[in-house]
Amino acid sequence: MPKLGMEPIRKDALIKATIVEIGRSGSLDVTVGQIAKRAGMSSALAHHYFGSKEEIFLAAMRHVLSLYGAEVRGALAVSEGAKARLEAILRASFSAGNFRREVVGAWLNFWVLAQTSDGARRLLAIYQGRLRSNLMANLRPIAGERAAELAEALGAMIDGLYLREVLKSGTPDGRAAARMAISYLNAELAKGEAA
Repeated sequence: MPKLGMEPIRKDALIKATIVEIGRSGSLDVTVGQIAKRAGMSSALAHHYFGSKEEIFLAAMRHVLSLYGAEVRGALAVSEGAKARLEAILRASFSAGNFRREVVGAWLNFWVLAQTSDGARRLLAIYQGRLRSNLMANLRPIAGERAAELAEALGAMIDGLYLREVLKSGTPDGRAAARMAISYLNAELAKGEAA
């Protein structure tokens, strides 16, 4: 008889193990057995909870996106003014919780999975839409007609800094990445003021 209340605990363990295994291997070439072993359970139990390896991957990305969303909402809640809110979004994008080696690896593999998986493509579209919406809401008052262009550029910069990071070794430097993105934002806003 299964232990009551264990399902959410085991699912959480499998999700975290998935993120670690993908980050460790640097690819989606991990097995359910490897994930289950890291989580301390059988691969049969992992299949029971998620049904397939793709569903485990999607659950892991929903988890990553959920943590990211919570961090952005928290940063926005304590920021006043459009520019401060933009900087808060950029800092949250590269925070220690979001910009760590295994999460960066999971993102890279999520982008790869989105090319062949409808579920991953939908999750990626939701993330990109929310990021664009948050950026646009704060760029409109200070960048005017350039808001859409700058939102796209900042989104691409965030993605690009993640892609570059995956090719490096060592601990990701989220502060340096955030400084680079904020410097770009400030330079672009200054161009608009000079015009």
